[in-house]
Amino acid sequence: MDFTPDDTQAEITSLAARVLAKTDEPAEQWRALADAGLLALPLPADLGGDGLGVEHVAPVLTEVGRTAAAVPAYAVLALGILPLEALGTPAQRAEFLPPAAAGESLLTSALHEPSAPLTTIPGTMGTATDGAWAVTGVKTHVPYAAESARILTPVALPGGTAVALVDPRSPGVEVLPEHNATDYTVRFDGVRVEEFLRDRTPGHALSTLHRFALAGALALGDGLLAGALALTARHVGERTQFGRPLATFQAVAQQIADVYVASRTVHLAATSAVWRLAKRLDADTELDVAAYWLTEEAPSALAICHHLHGGVGVDRSYPLHRYSSAVKDLARAVGGAAHRLGKLGERVAG
Repeated sequence: MDFTPDDTQAEITSLAARVLAKTDEPAEQWRALADAGLLALPLPADLGGDGLGVEHVAPVLTEVGRTAAAVPAYAVLALGILPLEALGTPAQRAEFLPPAAAGESLLTSALHEPSAPLTTIPGTMGTATDGAWAVTGVKTHVPYAAESARILTPVALPGGTAVALVDPRSPGVEVLPEHNATDYTVRFDGVRVEEFLRDRTPGHALSTLHRFALAGALALGDGLLAGALALTARHVGERTQFGRPLATFQAVAQQIADVYVASRTVHLAATSAVWRLAKRLDADTELDVAAYWLTEEAPSALAICHHLHGGVGVDRSYPLHRYSSAVKDLARAVGGAAHRLGKLGERVAG
């Protein structure tokens, strides 16, 4: 296998980096990503896109992570556009994908339930009623739920699981803010739902949704670690103590080396998993392995970065806090290290 970025991936990476470097204002960054066509990469040509896959979306998310840009790229691309493009009906794709790619609306997914991250057996239930389904249940940690045009929502139906397209403004939907600025708890109380993603085989839609969610999180986490490493390496190279740069002290060099090893580990694992997913190979084990490394290594690596920065690392005018906050949110978004290790153990044990 050859993980070398092709010319298209390299150009996407360069373009995303240039766009994000022009401003630190999240709204302007989001507008610039849309105007550059970077949100439309997965859309088919007839909807104004480039017909590219997850391996070309991943570099966008990585560059968003590298700058710790506070934009809804993970929710819209990994939790919305990619699964909807893959599994939506022609009418659904035509209605929701172009506005999302233009930056005019958001899409997201509700993957978690109380004490059940990325659940494969949803407690949220659908009951047949008047030619539709009445959905009842609770979802947690739903990014940008209040602002989204649709929430892709895993639901248990009598025949198995399905992924519903729920309008958060529908009667019976209650959207409650959580501890951070972007996540919500969403309660469904008999919400009428008529639209679902297509299931090619039982459970296929939910599995596909989870794969894109993990792949997107890995790409974003790869960028966050690389960005925090670069920021910290620059700081210890420029900051002097006792007349010497901090980087020349052995203890500092060892700690920054630990962050480098963590960053490269996550990068390799993420690249391998995204590559297999893009090639339509069985990528589930690689996704689980990479997600475990991300949740196990990234938070401790960011703690080292904060330690090496000293007091400046907790200054809100300094960008490091954006990286550490995003890494914590991302680790929770994929279930945490213990959950990922448990899922990996279950897979290895068969």
